[in-house]
Amino acid sequence: MSFIFGGGGSAPATQTGSQVVTQREAPGVEARKLSLYDQAAKLAASPVTLPAMQVAPISALETAAATQAGQTGVGAGTVGAGISSLQQGISAPNIQQFFNPFQSFVTDEITRQAGMATNRLGAQAAMSGAFGGARQGIAEAEIERARLANIGQAQAQGFQTALGAAQTQRQQQLAAGQALAGVGAQQQAMGLADIQSQMRAGALQRGIGQAQLDAQRQTALQRSYEPFQRIEFLKGIMTNLPTTQSTITASTAPGSNPLGQALGAGLGAYSTYNLMQPR
Repeated sequence: MSFIFGGGGSAPATQTGSQVVTQREAPGVEARKLSLYDQAAKLAASPVTLPAMQVAPISALETAAATQAGQTGVGAGTVGAGISSLQQGISAPNIQQFFNPFQSFVTDEITRQAGMATNRLGAQAAMSGAFGGARQGIAEAEIERARLANIGQAQAQGFQTALGAAQTQRQQQLAAGQALAGVGAQQQAMGLADIQSQMRAGALQRGIGQAQLDAQRQTALQRSYEPFQRIEFLKGIMTNLPTTQSTITASTAPGSNPLGQALGAGLGAYSTYNLMQPR
């Protein structure tokens, strides 16, 4: 009994094939992007040295103003002189110092003139034979009264003159004291104004110096981060450029069953042998 298997076929495969499809950018574009990534990674690995923040020092004018502000008693000497002058003006005036130093000579002259008049009167009385009489006594008394009156009048005039001079001096001292007090206050105000002006000018100088330091730091920062900006610029170009893609397909053939192949070959040979036998 013969068994015939058709066509010498093989047994079905036990494994199936697979296909992998990979989509990638064009090689040139991909290479450039990888190069850009390598540059960025290398740049990021290097630390950035940030410039230190600096503060502008106090300017010379501010230092001078602070020194001047620490000096107390500005105008105190002038104010003190004014107070002293006011005190002298308020106190009782020293009239004695304004008396005429020749007042004693005036008094002596009046007394001398009165003595001469008395002598003439005595001589006249002696010539008339009335020396020592009542009339002579009355006349001498009148001469003495006149002498005393003239001395009193001279002294009164001298006192009025001295009093006027003393009052003038007092008024001058009071006015001078007030003026000196005002000048002292002006000195203080002017000193304060000078300090404020120096402070403003010094603050302006310090502000300019601070602006220069800030500008230098900003420039150093921009220089430090300039490479990062270039990388970001290239990234923008890479992102916005139109790109092409390439497709790579990789296929694997289905696997063969060795046992099936062997059975198929054996059955094929057996069928050929049966056909060659005589009937």
